[in-house]
Amino acid sequence: MTELPNFTIQANGDISKEFLKRGIQSFSQATHYIQNIDYGRNSNKDDLTTIFIDNKGTCSTKHALLKQLAKENEVEDIKLILGIFKMNALNTPKVENTLSKNLLQYIPEAHTYLKFGNSYFDFTKSGSSPNDFINDLLFETEIQPNEINQHKIEIHKVFLDNWLYKNSNIDYSLEELWKIREQCIQDLSE
Repeated sequence: MTELPNFTIQANGDISKEFLKRGIQSFSQATHYIQNIDYGRNSNKDDLTTIFIDNKGTCSTKHALLKQLAKENEVEDIKLILGIFKMNALNTPKVENTLSKNLLQYIPEAHTYLKFGNSYFDFTKSGSSPNDFINDLLFETEIQPNEINQHKIEIHKVFLDNWLYKNSNIDYSLEELWKIREQCIQDLSE
């Protein structure tokens, strides 16, 4: 597997400066730091520096932050990817009860991660690995750090709407399916 480029962080932007304030000098140290802070939703997804205040982040905010760090340091070939995968009891055991209760084998879930060349990188939490989702990927597209909020939600909802249309045996509206998905996300935070 290819490794991510490890560069020295320069004080070229807000994100770079936040890492440097914490004594984090390289991209490798930054990925380690991000992977080891808690998993949880941020108070403001539109301001990536909120991760440093909240001391936590989601797959979206953590990977957008790392992509922005790379951009600030002129490393453009690290890509921020939005993938949609089959979230099920095998790859995400904490959602088993919610899926089972709602008679679903899986639910298409958006996941954000980094790609460099053909290699995948997941810094969502300690122990995260692309192997957790890569074999269950249904769709992926490159996005920018400023697209992790509304744009990501729109892509996800369009995908779910099409999935429901193609799977007419699943008797949920988009709104109902979104509520089940929200419960799954809640399950992951516990």
